[in-house]
Amino acid sequence: MKMVTAIIQPFKLDDVVLALEEIPGFPGMTVTDARGFGRDHLEGPHDRAEDLSDFRRRVRVEIVVDDEMTARVVETLRCGAHTGRRGDGQVIVWSVDRTYDIRCLDEEG
Repeated sequence: MKMVTAIIQPFKLDDVVLALEEIPGFPGMTVTDARGFGRDHLEGPHDRAEDLSDFRRRVRVEIVVDDEMTARVVETLRCGAHTGRRGDGQVIVWSVDRTYDIRCLDEEG
């Protein structure tokens, strides 16, 4: 299993959700508000006080999927969140050893 994490522009969330829901067997997702900056933030002159308050608003999407579904979910996230401009975001894929269902107290994977 994999944990697919995407950091995307907030205005692209609806496009991403609609595209992901089209994937047969899509397991669901968690979405949280996030703030941060990328490498372009580090270029040029800096005012330290301004840098600390200059985080950009983003959305973090997290999805745990079977290995077979990973490539399709990643491609869907990349296409759904793409604008072609700086700050489009990033997709990260993590290995997941196991998950646990809290309601049933069962190990799932």
